[in-house]
Amino acid sequence: MATRDIYETSFDEDVQCESSSNTCPECNGHVATNAVETVCEDCGLVIADQQIDHGPEWRSFEDDNSNRERTGAPLTAARHDRGLSTTIGRRTDGKGRTLSGSKRCQLARLRREQTRGRFQSKAERNLAHGLGEVRRVASALGLASSIRDQACQLFRSAQREDLLLGRSIEAMAAASVYGVCRCHGRPLARDDLVDIARVDHSSITNAYKTLNRELGLPTQPVAPQSLIPKLASELNVNSRVRRRARTLAERAHETSITNGSQPSGVAAACLYLASREHGESLTQAQVAAAAGTTPATLRARRTELTKLVDGEVQVASA
Repeated sequence: MATRDIYETSFDEDVQCESSSNTCPECNGHVATNAVETVCEDCGLVIADQQIDHGPEWRSFEDDNSNRERTGAPLTAARHDRGLSTTIGRRTDGKGRTLSGSKRCQLARLRREQTRGRFQSKAERNLAHGLGEVRRVASALGLASSIRDQACQLFRSAQREDLLLGRSIEAMAAASVYGVCRCHGRPLARDDLVDIARVDHSSITNAYKTLNRELGLPTQPVAPQSLIPKLASELNVNSRVRRRARTLAERAHETSITNGSQPSGVAAACLYLASREHGESLTQAQVAAAAGTTPATLRARRTELTKLVDGEVQVASA
């Protein structure tokens, strides 16, 4: 099922991603471009951002510039009311003048009634709570605003399909963030998500399986090369080891080594083999712990990679 069959049209504007042929000016790494920003997948450098301005229009097309007005913030999917909520002030009016005591009491009563009438139903209250959880998780993970908005749209789709019945709202919100990251090919470990979310690992896994099965998310298998930047940053290796590990991971992804194998184990084996080639003093236990796998899995994938590299060297020498 295509992405546009699941989300709204305004959501698809940021979904379309394309790979740029340009290289990173810092590390000569691979550069990926979407509708919001251009980022190096190796070192994380943000080369360009905010290519589409979603802000208000300040320009006046009339001869008299005095008619220029601020139209306000755009509609957002991250709020249950699309960002059209009303905020009542407390001590000053719109011009900054101090209010009298009777006027402050009147505004306090208005704020209380406005808070009580903010949600028209329990479903709307659950939607507001779920979208708040999505924003909190996305902010803690440092994700872009486009990813956050798409996760909010996914949570809305889950509520429209009655997928929240009998399930935790927090788990569905965390699964929405994880599902959008998977759709974009961004590496996000569920263990990192569990540390931030207020639910356990099994709840997030079950919620993500429900979203994937009922909504048909266009997710792709996790490529080992997408895990190299994060793993290299945790182990603090130099750029040469990082580029060599990415080359090995891409070569392994083209062969049958990754079939049925854990992507983190293949990425750990690629980084360990690259560090050995460049004289880095990394142990198998260190690399396996950073990748969330076991040394036995690392050794098994390393053996397969060594056979692949040796075979390529023999073909090249012949």
